[in-house]
Amino acid sequence: MRRPLMIAAVLVVGLGACAPAGDGGSAASTTRSEGATAGAADRVADYDAGAVPGGPGKGARFGLGRAASVAQVSLMDHDIGPEGAELPAGRGTGREGAALYAVQCAACHGPKGEGIAPLFPQLIGREPAAEDFRFATDPKLPHTIGNYWPYATTVFDYIKRAMPLTAPGSLTDAQVYALTAFLLSENGVIADSMILDAASLRQVRMPYRDRFVPDDRKGTLIVK
Repeated sequence: MRRPLMIAAVLVVGLGACAPAGDGGSAASTTRSEGATAGAADRVADYDAGAVPGGPGKGARFGLGRAASVAQVSLMDHDIGPEGAELPAGRGTGREGAALYAVQCAACHGPKGEGIAPLFPQLIGREPAAEDFRFATDPKLPHTIGNYWPYATTVFDYIKRAMPLTAPGSLTDAQVYALTAFLLSENGVIADSMILDAASLRQVRMPYRDRFVPDDRKGTLIVK
């Protein structure tokens, strides 16, 4: 039997018996593997979480949680990509963002963006030893917005969707622009007086953007 090329292939091969040596072995192995895979899919489809040991019983649920409201979904139902075509209206400056950072972010990420190990990462800093993207030689070097993040537009996206940790989605678009401007200016990417809006944010080029490449793998067993 050929050595599988990906972990997913290991799962498929592992479900069927290896073919015996001789004519037709390969075809028989393929048939058994396909049958085992189909059987596994059926078992997943028939899985009843309520019937497992300790569960509430067959066909029943624990009744935890509730359906998300339209308003709650709308807070998270947006994605801003590298080109920033989806950026909303609004504007802010780094100076405005500094005050917001002190209230909304410093408790977790430190008053100067230095991070609080091990839970909250460093956001601000351009340590000379880490410049020129030297993380492969020393993985302990701090990865910050200034020396690692590839796109300025996705800084906005992450803050808007995920921050602050205790109330994600609660910041206005103007506040997110201000915080993004503050973090970019503190990392030496833009001037602290720059007015950041959708148009200007699209023009910001991060220092190490060219160190990142698209993942163009097509799936299946293709490995690049």
